[in-house]
Amino acid sequence: MIAIMYLLTAKAFNKRSSQEKFTAFLFGFIYLPYISFQKDTKYVGPEDMSKKKTSIVREWTEAIVFAVIAATVIRTFFFEAFTIPTSSLEKSMMVGDYLFVSKVSYGAKIPNTPLSFPFAHHTLPFTENTKSYLEWFKLPYFRLPGLGSVKNNDIVVFNYPDGDTVALGAQDQSYYQLCRQFGWSTVNNPNAINQYSGRPFGRVAARPVDKRENYVKRCVAIAGDTLKIADQQLLINSKPAYVAPTMQYMYKVRTDGTRLSSKLIEKFDITDGVPEGQDSIGQVYIVNLPFNKLDEFKKIPFIKSVEKIVDSAGLYDPSIFPHSASFKWNKDNFGPLYIPKKGASVTIDTNNIVQYDRIIKNYENNTLEIKEGKIFINGQQTNTYTFKLDYYFMMGDNRHNSADSRFWGFVPEDHIVGKPVFIWMSIKEDNKNITNNQSGFIKKLRTSLFDDPARRSRFFTFVCEDGLSRSYLIHFILIVIAISGFVYIKNKRAVQKK
Repeated sequence: MIAIMYLLTAKAFNKRSSQEKFTAFLFGFIYLPYISFQKDTKYVGPEDMSKKKTSIVREWTEAIVFAVIAATVIRTFFFEAFTIPTSSLEKSMMVGDYLFVSKVSYGAKIPNTPLSFPFAHHTLPFTENTKSYLEWFKLPYFRLPGLGSVKNNDIVVFNYPDGDTVALGAQDQSYYQLCRQFGWSTVNNPNAINQYSGRPFGRVAARPVDKRENYVKRCVAIAGDTLKIADQQLLINSKPAYVAPTMQYMYKVRTDGTRLSSKLIEKFDITDGVPEGQDSIGQVYIVNLPFNKLDEFKKIPFIKSVEKIVDSAGLYDPSIFPHSASFKWNKDNFGPLYIPKKGASVTIDTNNIVQYDRIIKNYENNTLEIKEGKIFINGQQTNTYTFKLDYYFMMGDNRHNSADSRFWGFVPEDHIVGKPVFIWMSIKEDNKNITNNQSGFIKKLRTSLFDDPARRSRFFTFVCEDGLSRSYLIHFILIVIAISGFVYIKNKRAVQKK
């Protein structure tokens, strides 16, 4: 919209050649002040389009350009469409949910890389690794005023913090985790083979904040909070945190030998699991179960035991933030961890610096060195640090199947994208089958022609903190029918009068 204003202003001062219009559209903030100091610049008024004949090609071109600009303005500053690709927030947000994310809830971010291909995120359509944006012109972080700020338990869309660097052959995995697993030299060798995928790691590339992958999680802790997880119980400022009714954990399930049927899996919303084989008691499964269906599941006659899987306190998991043996944390026992707040200061030393080194270097653009047991920030020795931004801690409701802040740490405020507000459609995946005894992850059932993949109860629902609103699909259909009927009757009467 601002670019269009630049263009129209330039045309009003008789700058109407293709080169002048192009310059005004892209660089109006420089071009307009420049022409204002030229002696031959005169105001001639808006261009009179009524006397100008346009071809069909030009009309279509202008219509397409206007549509692209309008859509870009809407998705940049107001709403953007997203889909849920993973099960990390189930059952609050489901794989296959199509939703609108509000940019005005927290205030829209001005893009860091405004010169980019329309409607593409970081890669050009029909290519694998070609960038969709230009980096020679960048804007600093700036957020427009919003309707509010991020609060505890909000579901939030944000740019993936660990995505500042990616191995293009393994974009679905954290570059830093790959380096911890395989070594820096291996991951940075484009021809080295990733043992998990069997594909080369490919070229390593850096991405600006606005072009990092979009994630959606629940904000469990905001700036200034202290977070701790004790035997899977989340504590915020030493108080039990909100527990979503549909929160999920992994359980070891034993039956009397009876296999779990596909109908049972569908009934209890079991979307993740592994068939483990048999033991002395019977059939064994590792499955994800939501809280609100756990008691009912335990009452099934052939279920002999349901045991929650918990990583014990003191068990060190190197994949868990801050990836240091000095902090023996895991996904079920974590912290305490202070969530940095803008303007707050913390004492830093060679032990706890691992918690804040990415903030200091990557997010707030300082230099950090440790020499002879002393910490130097921007060349100055110090034992304190004052934060420039607010930070957040994000977790998925599907606790044992969520890549979240437990693995990569804090989310800076300049990574916040928006808030999911409305699901307009939801299509479920094929049902998953853990009824066989094969090794590996669950296989998908073949859906019959009569299976309906649509989750109609989720159509036209609003996203709330504790779940979804009722579906307004019927209301929408009735409104469309009423409007269509009104227009039809109005047109018919107009024809009769003529």
